[in-house]
Amino acid sequence: MNFISVLSCLSLLLAAAFAQEPQPCVVPGLMNGAFSLMGANGLIMSTGTMAYDAIGQRMRTRNYGVAGNQTFTLDQLMLFNKKVYYEIDWSKLSCKKKPLDTSFIPMQVPSDAKLMGQVFMGSSSSWGMGVLINTWYGSLPQNGMYTSVFSEIGCIPMTFMGYTPGSGWTVVSTFNWVIGNTNPMDYIPPFFCAKSQLEKTERPDTIFTALESLAMKTKKEE
Repeated sequence: MNFISVLSCLSLLLAAAFAQEPQPCVVPGLMNGAFSLMGANGLIMSTGTMAYDAIGQRMRTRNYGVAGNQTFTLDQLMLFNKKVYYEIDWSKLSCKKKPLDTSFIPMQVPSDAKLMGQVFMGSSSSWGMGVLINTWYGSLPQNGMYTSVFSEIGCIPMTFMGYTPGSGWTVVSTFNWVIGNTNPMDYIPPFFCAKSQLEKTERPDTIFTALESLAMKTKKEE
């Protein structure tokens, strides 16, 4: 094979590589980070920290924010692997255990997600000036829809925007991610949750309606 043939083969391989569309990626197994959130059509605004275990399908969020005209703190442990979540109130050492709909987890790219586009956030002019991201979209349960943004390198979650008729719009931005978990106890319910009985509901909460219930409760107290 002569030099021209080798160059031709390399050109074809490079062209094929660049022509391939990004595929739904897999996030790192363990992550810790921070987030800001707007939910229930703007009724809830909060910021906090998040620990996520993609391997065990578990998430712990600690929120500090405003719902209506009331401030709140909310510690939630979501065990997608067991289809339950806990609302933890440290001030009263109390705990509510509720059923959880696990059909959609916003920290992951669903296997049936569709690519909306790939762009640079920032600039691609020089190393370190930007981040290559992929935007995905798809359908949510209960006639909803979503778009989510993940980095091309590392599959790090960045932003999520979802809508369902029941819970309205939810927007989550994540940042300061660190790979790994520093505290395994994040995924274990506190000792005072041991006596909590699973509440009966007409329909299990999703990660979105769990926030909506807090908003509605606050609205009634005003």
